[in-house]
Amino acid sequence: MRRRSNSKQGKWILRAALLLLLTLAVGALAWCRWVYGQIEFYAGQDQAAPADAIGVLGAAEYDGKPSPVYRARLDHARALYSRGIAPLIITLGGGGGDQYSEGAVGREYLMGLGVPESDIIAETQSRNTEDSARRIAVIARANGLRRLVIVSDGTHLFRIHAICAAEGLNVLTSPRPRVSVEGGTNEADRIVHEILSYTAWRLYLH
Repeated sequence: MRRRSNSKQGKWILRAALLLLLTLAVGALAWCRWVYGQIEFYAGQDQAAPADAIGVLGAAEYDGKPSPVYRARLDHARALYSRGIAPLIITLGGGGGDQYSEGAVGREYLMGLGVPESDIIAETQSRNTEDSARRIAVIARANGLRRLVIVSDGTHLFRIHAICAAEGLNVLTSPRPRVSVEGGTNEADRIVHEILSYTAWRLYLH
């Protein structure tokens, strides 16, 4: 009698565990679908409008020269600046392991395109997206900047917008033009990275 009771209890526990796992799986799938939808939404629209500054998220630099991806971001920021979207450009990013920082490389590149040094602020210490958002918030408060246009890759913008909003920033997003980079990550990989990174940030795992 006791064996039969233990058997029934074991089956009930197994069914409950399977139901829990199924519920978690469905919830995780729904969450990923929602985040994916937000990523696609921000990637597919350009919110650029008059603002106080344009912030350019850093990307790789090679011996003082911006990588193709970073160059595309900087070119887009310069185009927005030339259109009169904002009178100031903030380049973001710390050192990449050599003597140069992404922020400083971005400043030099923009100056080479004719943007006056007085219209550029180079932030050269941030190490990741969250750090860049914190530091640009400090710069905004120190300079009385009320609204910013943030430039980065389209798939990156949803997470950036969320983190900047958490820092109290009023930001618009503007995706840089797509560029193909040999050996670079494809869009599917970038989206997976963004889903995982955003989820980790929301769970305070960063």
